[in-house]
Amino acid sequence: MTNVEDLIDLLKNDIIPEIEDVIDGLFELINDTKTATDDVKKELAELQELKTDFKVMLEEAEAGEIDEEEAGEIIAEIDEMRSEGEA
Repeated sequence: MTNVEDLIDLLKNDIIPEIEDVIDGLFELINDTKTATDDVKKELAELQELKTDFKVMLEEAEAGEIDEEEAGEIIAEIDEMRSEGEA
């Protein structure tokens, strides 16, 4: 698999669904408590923006607008972000 194919797979099957799950969880939290703290609202807005950014990146990768080197760099950045989030 090429870096671009790996990136497309990563975005479609891992990153975007994970973000959608977290967004859904926040909406459920808001719905259950009938209120949203400023922190929850801020996190929700940030996640929605991140999801949009990743969808644009996916569209660019699928359209061939991202080359192999850039795709490799993006994958490395995503891996780094994910490992930092687990720590």
